[in-house]
Amino acid sequence: MKREVSVIIPVYNVRNYILETVDSVRRQTYTDWELVLVEDGSTDGTAQLLQSYLEQLQDERIRLVVLAQNGGAAAARNRGVELSEGRYVTYLDADDLWEPQKLERELAFIREKQAGFVFTGYEFADETGKGLGKVVHVPQTLRYRQALKNTTIFTSTVMFDTTIVPKALLQMPLVKSEDTALWWKVLRQGYTAYGLDENLVRYRRVGRTLSSNKFKAIRRIWNLYRNVEGLSLPASAWNFCFWAVRAVLRRV
Repeated sequence: MKREVSVIIPVYNVRNYILETVDSVRRQTYTDWELVLVEDGSTDGTAQLLQSYLEQLQDERIRLVVLAQNGGAAAARNRGVELSEGRYVTYLDADDLWEPQKLERELAFIREKQAGFVFTGYEFADETGKGLGKVVHVPQTLRYRQALKNTTIFTSTVMFDTTIVPKALLQMPLVKSEDTALWWKVLRQGYTAYGLDENLVRYRRVGRTLSSNKFKAIRRIWNLYRNVEGLSLPASAWNFCFWAVRAVLRRV
């Protein structure tokens, strides 16, 4: 039986978090969804934990796909999209959490806007999943040129309508910061992303606050400007300044 919404979760070494993340999908007030879990070669027992858990659940809406070898989050998400059957495609990272009304509110929003691409606000959370009170608000719309300066779109908040944005376009580039690269790729085709400024997702910060990670993020975004988008050095520097300021403000 085909479901209306497909939820794609790439899974890699998240034994301590994945069951809570799955349960946040199962607690959704909107129930016509399928969940595609793409196990990407975990080495910490995540796959075995999931298999045992799903055998107990016997929920036909949930599928576990085990890849032969680790290919990274982009490849795992791409495989999930290929296997998905729903009209609407959503992403959820394996350590993040959805509020119970997330799908219901976002689905109503994408229909109201007759949009192909929407995203929502979110809240930073600690390692236990508890919200920290730092909510990221989102703009009403983002187009390509605006999005180059503003990477507010967070993976676990996104929803696509594949009757408007074709599934073939949703293949994430196999680069670092592949999610941002996908948003830019879609927007570059002339689509507009619509923001629902409601806090519907908890972004669990697990080992994501180290200074080394910040430097890696800088290198990744710069690579997107120069080598993926093909922007000139001045244009890259201009957009990067806006990105850096907004990135800092989201975290303070």
